[in-house]
Amino acid sequence: MSDLGDFTGFDDSDGNAGDSGAGSDTPTDDERFEAFETAETGRDRGIGVLSASAGLQVSEDERETRLRAYVTAGNRSAVRLGSYLLAPYPDGERLFCRITGLEYTQEYRADDATEIHARRAMRSAGIDEEDFKLLAALDPVAVLYEENGALKRRMTDRVPKPETVIHEAADAEEIKTGLKIPTEGVFLGHLSVGGQKIETATDPPTIDYRLNDDYTDGDPLVFRHTLVAGGTGSGKTHAAKNILRQYLDEDQAYPVETGSDRTVRPAVVQFDPQDEYAQMHDDGDYDAAFARRLDSEGVAHGGHDDTVAFVPKVGGGSYSATHHRAEQVRFTVPFSMVHDNPWLVAGSGLNDNQYGALVNVLLPRFRDQHGRAGTYRQFTTLMDDPALREELDETGRVHEATFDAISRRVRGFGSVFDRDARPITDLVHEFVRPGGLTVVPTYHITESRTAETVVLALASLLVDQKLSNDPTHERIKETPLVVSMDEAHNFLTDADTVQARQVIGKFTEAAKQGRKERLGLFLVTQDPQDIADPVFKQINTTIVLNLGDENAISAVNIPANLESRVPYMEKGQMVVYSPDNSEPVELVGLPACVTRHGRS
Repeated sequence: MSDLGDFTGFDDSDGNAGDSGAGSDTPTDDERFEAFETAETGRDRGIGVLSASAGLQVSEDERETRLRAYVTAGNRSAVRLGSYLLAPYPDGERLFCRITGLEYTQEYRADDATEIHARRAMRSAGIDEEDFKLLAALDPVAVLYEENGALKRRMTDRVPKPETVIHEAADAEEIKTGLKIPTEGVFLGHLSVGGQKIETATDPPTIDYRLNDDYTDGDPLVFRHTLVAGGTGSGKTHAAKNILRQYLDEDQAYPVETGSDRTVRPAVVQFDPQDEYAQMHDDGDYDAAFARRLDSEGVAHGGHDDTVAFVPKVGGGSYSATHHRAEQVRFTVPFSMVHDNPWLVAGSGLNDNQYGALVNVLLPRFRDQHGRAGTYRQFTTLMDDPALREELDETGRVHEATFDAISRRVRGFGSVFDRDARPITDLVHEFVRPGGLTVVPTYHITESRTAETVVLALASLLVDQKLSNDPTHERIKETPLVVSMDEAHNFLTDADTVQARQVIGKFTEAAKQGRKERLGLFLVTQDPQDIADPVFKQINTTIVLNLGDENAISAVNIPANLESRVPYMEKGQMVVYSPDNSEPVELVGLPACVTRHGRS
């Protein structure tokens, strides 16, 4: 090490030991090290030094970058894959890097004494690590520098000097700057390595991770869409509730249009197949100390009073909730919504020709007779008319076989449309409320096709009004909106049917226009591989909890170094991949849900 020069200072170029004075003996290596060790007792700093034994190189091609550090024996037990380190440059700038590999190498050759070394180790009380070198492979993340009193980052453009002392990054500002984590925004969790929160010398000692939520620094990422993926028992619903609660905070608001001074609080509409989210009306199960900690970190918590469960009235199912105290409003889906989204009665079997006949012939004929307020029963009565079937066949507008196929496919929706409750189209003002959480439970709906139709009808109403240049419901158009779907793979799956193509096309367009229209999709799933690719490609923030399925892990498309950790993550651990927000990171979520969670 460079400090050794204080005690060596010998010139061996002439083959003679560098005498410290006339007639003095040449010090041996042991003597020189003993002198160094004695002089430096208690003055060690950092965890080791950069090693140039195999080269020291940074390159535009990351495959050619070679940065390795020698870790001293006393620090080895504390070193972990993924830990963040700092290597200073002589001018005060710092290289921020991450440990990507750990390797022991032999200090002394022992090829001919392997048996002796092995048996000595088996008989001894412990391993003498000084017989080996621990080398840490480093990934350079960024260069940190000061400018006008502010800490900033830039891409790695300098190679540090050999034997530079490396330190563990322990300052929250340095770590956040190095990883490009915003200082303000929506709280997701605490930065961690290997499931353990990173501890700092600051107060609080943890490092909070936040999503950008301000138009002054790009677009709020809520309107660039979020995916939460995790297997059963991974804590994904717990995590989703904690995140959504932040968007419902009373201080949360967005301008109604870019550059506008007028702001509006967002509305959250949650489609809930397991009947879990209406509990967000009620307080979570945590103590006063935890609440004070949340307050100190600026994390919204507690039950959200403006939570309303909009319960679909369907045939053959009744809703009765005793696990939450949220207000309940019953509604029905009117058949009039089919005129704007004919695929709602297309089922899964209509081909393009049949769908065209439904859209261009049958529904217009129905409107001519009954207007847009006609009911589903009236529509099926029309389809039972043999005279209409014959007329359309004779005129060549709809072949009789096509008519019969459509008639079969549009049956079976009597439990969905026009039930004994107020139409959702008359309740829009209550359904979408600035600062309000609307939950649509479908747990009580026994038929999957019925539940799917209800969810897609309501989601399409929201999306259509958001994207419309001439909306019927100004409330939806003018309110920033988060549309959240649990078990999203059941509704946004890719399939070769008319209905699937129409749905995916609609939601893909909604995702593309989200930033402009203040519309965010928040998708929660255990099967991310089943979400249609055109929708998936629009997702900017991916939050991954434990997943055991290889196809699911591959589908979330996170960096390989984090992907390998996903199957081993404990409940509440997560990986966040949000390229426009930060470097890919590992987090630990809050140990308690900030609202009520669980049916006990």
